[in-house]
Amino acid sequence: MHTELRNRWWVVLASVFGLLVGNGPVMQFTFGTMLPEVSRAFGWSRGAVSASIVIGLWMTGLATPVFGRLVDRFGIRPVALPAIAVFSVSTASVALVPASRAAFTCLYALMGLAAASQTPLIYAKAISARFDAQRGLALGVAMAGVGLGAALVPQFAQALITLLGWRGAYAGLGALTFALAFPAVAIVVGRQPREAGLETAAAANLPGLTGSEAVRTARFWLLAVGFFLVAGTTGGVIAHLVPLLTDRGLSPARATGLLSMAGLALIGGRVLAGFLLDRIHAPYVAAGFFAAPLVGIAALLLTSRPEAAAIGTVLVGMGLGAEVDLIAFLLSRYLGMRCFGEIYGYLFAIFILGAGAGPFVMGVSFDRTGSYELTLGCSILALALAIVLMLRLGVYAYPGRHATEREKRRQAVPI
Repeated sequence: MHTELRNRWWVVLASVFGLLVGNGPVMQFTFGTMLPEVSRAFGWSRGAVSASIVIGLWMTGLATPVFGRLVDRFGIRPVALPAIAVFSVSTASVALVPASRAAFTCLYALMGLAAASQTPLIYAKAISARFDAQRGLALGVAMAGVGLGAALVPQFAQALITLLGWRGAYAGLGALTFALAFPAVAIVVGRQPREAGLETAAAANLPGLTGSEAVRTARFWLLAVGFFLVAGTTGGVIAHLVPLLTDRGLSPARATGLLSMAGLALIGGRVLAGFLLDRIHAPYVAAGFFAAPLVGIAALLLTSRPEAAAIGTVLVGMGLGAEVDLIAFLLSRYLGMRCFGEIYGYLFAIFILGAGAGPFVMGVSFDRTGSYELTLGCSILALALAIVLMLRLGVYAYPGRHATEREKRRQAVPI
């Protein structure tokens, strides 16, 4: 095993399995499947049920920067493994929740806290420490696990709902998470690079900013606001995609199938993005992948035809998972690797705040207006602004060891 782990691509493969049951597939992508079932079972409105995932995602956002600092200091395994166990158990425990909104929300809050262990942070950190020239491709392949989870986990949940009800589905999600993520991190991802004879941030004086320095730069906030907007728009649409489509006459099975199409599009999008990041200036790649959900949401807004819904869902899926490879790559090139875990934690926390706000705003808007049209229109404007922010980033501040001499001379001017 020690010899095999010298091949850094084993870490990429293990990350695929871990992210298949990451916080996105387990908490976000299955929420639209669970939403109608929980709403009917307890007689709660969609906005009321959506409030639980808002709390859960915001707790993840608050916990992730702290989690990132702990990982930077103590390593991945000692911090992540206990949290993965808690995330799995708390997810399964929703199966036992009584008809109490407070109890339901508290369980989602606990899930959200522990879900910091199943954000892309630990996987992106492990990969970025081992890759430089092929960092984009490695991140893209690994983060395709999010898309694989987005395609398969909702189908798994729907099958469990059919067989065991929504309570059985939550129990099954918890068991699946532990079975895949815990061994992936314990055996492969959590190994320190120095144990495998590879360079690590702790062993090398890597360039970059500290966390406090990073948050005082304009580039940090360009990234933060841009990804907040993307998270809110795509996260809101995905969380409400199943009810949005069933309200238009599609069956729950077909609507869930379209949700899986978004996951499959995410897989292709993440691998393609990773391939392009190593070859094209990253802000251009980010802008292109933000434009895809913009067009997709416009398709969902302007027509209710099943064909348009399918195309729109695929395009939204192309923009999903942006927090994984794009944040990690842009962070490493603009803010450096010195405090990767901490800074990634800050950016991911802001991303999660957007991801939590999106479903809640869409749920409240639906309750008040009876449709999703208002929030879909606002989402288009938000994505257009996110594209502009990405294009303001400029040239790389930290081009990497394998950058050309011309790239190294073109160090970014502070903005």
